[in-house]
Amino acid sequence: MKRLRALLCGAATAALATTGLAAFTAQQASGASAATTALSTRWYAAAPYLMPHDNNPPDAGAIMDATGLKAFQLAFVLAPNGGGCSPTWDGTSPVSSDTAVGTVVNAIRAKGGDVSVSIGGYGGTKLGQACSDAASTAAAYQQVITKYQLKAIDFDLEEPEYENATAIAHEIGAAKILQQNNPGLYVSVTTAGTADGTGWFGKQMLNEAKAQGFTPNNFSIMPFDGGFNGAAAQTSALTNFNSILQSTFGWDAATAYAHEGFSGMNGRSDTGEYFRQADFQTVLDFATSHHMDRFTFWSLNRDRQCTPADNGTTSGTCSSVAQSDWDFAKYAVKFAGVTPPTTTPTTAPPTTPPPGGNCASAAWNSGAVYTAGNTVSYGGHTWKAKWWTQNETPGTTGEWGVWQDLGAC
Repeated sequence: MKRLRALLCGAATAALATTGLAAFTAQQASGASAATTALSTRWYAAAPYLMPHDNNPPDAGAIMDATGLKAFQLAFVLAPNGGGCSPTWDGTSPVSSDTAVGTVVNAIRAKGGDVSVSIGGYGGTKLGQACSDAASTAAAYQQVITKYQLKAIDFDLEEPEYENATAIAHEIGAAKILQQNNPGLYVSVTTAGTADGTGWFGKQMLNEAKAQGFTPNNFSIMPFDGGFNGAAAQTSALTNFNSILQSTFGWDAATAYAHEGFSGMNGRSDTGEYFRQADFQTVLDFATSHHMDRFTFWSLNRDRQCTPADNGTTSGTCSSVAQSDWDFAKYAVKFAGVTPPTTTPTTAPPTTPPPGGNCASAAWNSGAVYTAGNTVSYGGHTWKAKWWTQNETPGTTGEWGVWQDLGAC
């Protein structure tokens, strides 16, 4: 599977410094401040990918201000290009001596957000390939967790690594060790998507996880670059992947969806597929209605319009579809359960809602939490929640309105 995120990555040259875990613990403050209070798990599940070194990195703080986004998936940690079992950014910048990514992390945390780190991806040598076993692979990743005081980590297992059974055993084993040694760590495992859900190597990865007794927060597939085009093909793949999770782990459909995630590509994909805002909304509705665990996309570096908007090529720095800046980030914000800010002021809702009249559903309560499918009465109408919401008044208009008006009672 061709991945733009690898092909368009530039890499800064850096000298390799090999450092043990003890040294990382001593110097962790040099790269990033101690983590703020962890965000809710839902935010880590909604964190879109951001390359802090390559593809014209956008200002994370500006995205937070414009969209309400709080979590970012920083990519990618790899083995050194010159060889060895120590973590680097993009294969060139040792985590041990990093200050550049640490500065990004500090800026995000200063605004009340947080980060997860993604390891692997399409290009470069992965630590599961370079390290001798699961324990040494886990030790390398633990350096990253310690350096940045992480509460979440993503294992992005793709070709060619996922075609190497030994490397995948190291990665899955490392994920299990990290899960055990870092209580509460949010762990996602991301792999290729196909029309059938995932391919042979993806299924072998799931079998490896089952054999090792490892269950992450989610297994996510990437339904793009594989003959997809639009939301219908993606939701079909997610449905098929759910069946694979059921048959592999013996879960029922609801349990499988609770351990399933979606990782999309905004705009024009590497192979010329198109995924526009309406497609993201459709997949978001599918994910929330099936209570899926994760909804993310590649990438924030691409979440802005090209000039011209669609020139028939795929870029690492813009989407190649008509959009406003950060349109796609807003779908991740919605998955986290928050309404993105609007560009025009709105009238504050009354503190006491109008009576519901003769409605069968209970009256809307500003303090209650509602999830997709819940109904309430408000203003003489019945309303149905499209996704998770709290303190959002039924009848609020606009692109991001959470309530569907079912009509007068």
